[in-house]
Amino acid sequence: MISVSSQENFRNPLTRWWEPVLWEGSSALVATGWLLLAVRIRKRHALYLDRPLVWFGTYLRWLPVIIITWIAGAYSIRHGVYAFVGRAYEHPSWGFVAVYESVKLTIFVGLWLGILFGIDSHGQWQRQQQRLLEMQRALASAQLAHLQGQLRPHFLFNALNTVSALMHTDVARADRLVAALGDLLRISLRSSEGEMTSLAQELRTLELYADIMRERFRDRVALTWQVDPALLDIPIPALLLQPLLENVFKHGVERTVARVRINIGARCEDRNLEIVVSNSGSLLTPGHHDGVGLRNCRDRLRIVYGNAASLIVHEEGDGVAARVSIPLAGTTP
Repeated sequence: MISVSSQENFRNPLTRWWEPVLWEGSSALVATGWLLLAVRIRKRHALYLDRPLVWFGTYLRWLPVIIITWIAGAYSIRHGVYAFVGRAYEHPSWGFVAVYESVKLTIFVGLWLGILFGIDSHGQWQRQQQRLLEMQRALASAQLAHLQGQLRPHFLFNALNTVSALMHTDVARADRLVAALGDLLRISLRSSEGEMTSLAQELRTLELYADIMRERFRDRVALTWQVDPALLDIPIPALLLQPLLENVFKHGVERTVARVRINIGARCEDRNLEIVVSNSGSLLTPGHHDGVGLRNCRDRLRIVYGNAASLIVHEEGDGVAARVSIPLAGTTP
């Protein structure tokens, strides 16, 4: 504004260089004081940001005071400087000044209040988004904790049943099972400290669980592992795979006297971690798709990965396969 005013007034040979600087500078000085005050009290009016008319009204009610103090302040500075250099500051009548400056200040105040409203509204929107994200994370953590809490008693009950079945017939085997169960429980308790664990640790959990169950079924189970070693450090939800192996024993091994081949594999495919738990000798049965364990796994995948992850159970060859797909690019929806 000072630059534009200077260029316009320099065409008048009677105008000195400092006059347009004084005129616009005095206006800017008084206006800046009011703007700083408006910014300082902005927190008091933040609760009205969702009601724009009320927000603007709380500021604009001071407009008459702003106009009076602005005219008094700016023109006092101008008169004072002119008097200091021995000149008189000439301007239109005070009535004209009051009308002219009132219109100009109304436009000026409206413009800057609009900018301030936009800045504050954007800041409030960001804070609300942050609070919403924090609430979503807290809810997701609570849901995951609840789902994990459902799993532990379930597989513990099955493992204790296995120990109970052996303790009267083979004490040595039962003792080995108790030791393996202790290791499994320690891993389970550590997993409660965080929702994620490495694939290596998750496979170790499966290995301990499989050792316990194989003691029960002895020569009826042949277990093979096909895991890419490069994938062992990838984080996945803790205790995600145990219900899949539990389903194999429940729907496959327990329901037949034939030897069951179980294969657990992990590989990278199309930038996804593909984990497959499959078994021979069984077909899909009612409840295979919608059991507590599978629902639990799908819920946890949805919470952690959104729609980017999946769990599909399907017939494969002479048996059933549960296929988990987890994105390698990230762990957020």
